[in-house]
Amino acid sequence: ETLQRIVSTLVNKNDEIHNFIDMLNHTISNVQVNSSNAISELDEEFDGLYSVLHEMKGSMANTIQQEEARKIQALQDQLSQCSRALESSEELLELAVQSLDIKNPVELLEVENIDWIVTVASAFRLSLKPKVSDSMTHMMVDFALEKRMLQAVKFLPVPKAPEIDVAACLVADNCITVSWRMPEEDSRIDHFVLEYRKTNFDGLPRLKGEQRWELVDYIKATQYTLSGLKFDTKYMNLRVQACNKAVAGEYSDPVTLETKAFVFSLDSTSSHLNLKVEDTYVEWDPTGGKGQEKIKGKENKNSNTASPKRSTNSPRASARGGRDRFAGESYTVLGDTAVESGQHYWEVRAQKDCKSYSVGVTYRNPGKFDQLGKTNSSWCIHINNWLQTTFSAKHNNKAKTLDIPVPDRIGVYCDFDGGQLSFYNANSKALLHTFRTKFTQPLLPGFMIWCGGLTVSTGLQVPSAVKTLQKNENGLGGSTSSLNNVA
Repeated sequence: ETLQRIVSTLVNKNDEIHNFIDMLNHTISNVQVNSSNAISELDEEFDGLYSVLHEMKGSMANTIQQEEARKIQALQDQLSQCSRALESSEELLELAVQSLDIKNPVELLEVENIDWIVTVASAFRLSLKPKVSDSMTHMMVDFALEKRMLQAVKFLPVPKAPEIDVAACLVADNCITVSWRMPEEDSRIDHFVLEYRKTNFDGLPRLKGEQRWELVDYIKATQYTLSGLKFDTKYMNLRVQACNKAVAGEYSDPVTLETKAFVFSLDSTSSHLNLKVEDTYVEWDPTGGKGQEKIKGKENKNSNTASPKRSTNSPRASARGGRDRFAGESYTVLGDTAVESGQHYWEVRAQKDCKSYSVGVTYRNPGKFDQLGKTNSSWCIHINNWLQTTFSAKHNNKAKTLDIPVPDRIGVYCDFDGGQLSFYNANSKALLHTFRTKFTQPLLPGFMIWCGGLTVSTGLQVPSAVKTLQKNENGLGGSTSSLNNVA
């Protein structure tokens, strides 16, 4: 036995080392890929910077050219004005010089207004100062600051990995609330990314046999609730990373939260031949038994030969045990997984055309003609929709009428260790009935139907409302004592 434990320990350790080696090789590959991606992103950033600078250079050069054109146009306009004034002034000058040579008083009178003409001449109203300066210094740029800024460009600080606060995480009502914090305050963080995946392995995530990560992006707060989950695995891996505007940080250390949910399927090998069974759905099929009784008879004669579907190596097969199909008027199918401890919850929805059905639990290996609630080893609630609707709780062939409306969805709560089986309105969580007893054997979910179909929902946690009601339910025990098998 000691050697066997040593061998088992070494095998487990070898598996852990193999998984770790796989993880290291995967990490090396990721480093190479991520490094190549980082270089590509760096090229894109610098190409973008070059493009911006080139665009800015063209825009500023265009502005200089426009300023040059404006100044030249102003100076040319002034030059044209000066040329016209100079031409007029030269004509006046020639006229004045000619007037100096006039001796005849009569001719002199003809030019007596020359002083007024000279006074109003454009040459005397002309500003002899350039309208614009030839300086272009106002179009000069100083990139000293920008150069220092560019020289100071470094890799953007990568946000540190968040830390998941396991104590603040909550698993309840088929939801997981994840809470985390940053190791130090970082105002540049823009959002967080949460990744999760289902797993049946406790501890660190494994590469082999794992489902892919599911991603929730652009989370602004440091808490997030994953809702509407079906806990069809034992655990959930979770990790978080922080992101700023340009880069994402490292993921937090992954945490594994236990989901604690009861998962089972309907065992088609146990069902009555008049039932058509899928994993979580059973339907009345009145023609199901025709042409199959002979085959079933052969199966009974050869019952010593194990069917491949009933391999005793399977945990679910061991939960069922070897047994025959239900027969006669016991239109029943069982779940393939037994309740042996703890608190569990599942739900059942009936089709509108169901005429008669029962929902409950039974010990293993009931008789093939046994009906739920008619033996001392089974408990159920029964709904009969023939002519008028009746609703009752059944155990040990005794029935208690339930004078309440029949819900369209029924929740089943089983506290194996506490000896309690309760039925609820799955929508309102109102209590329908409670059985109290001491369970002495593992329990299998049981379903009986006549006409119509039932859908079973498993992988559900015990709702918080049900847990709260259980604390206050002890006072209701007396009303159900007549149906309880108290051992």
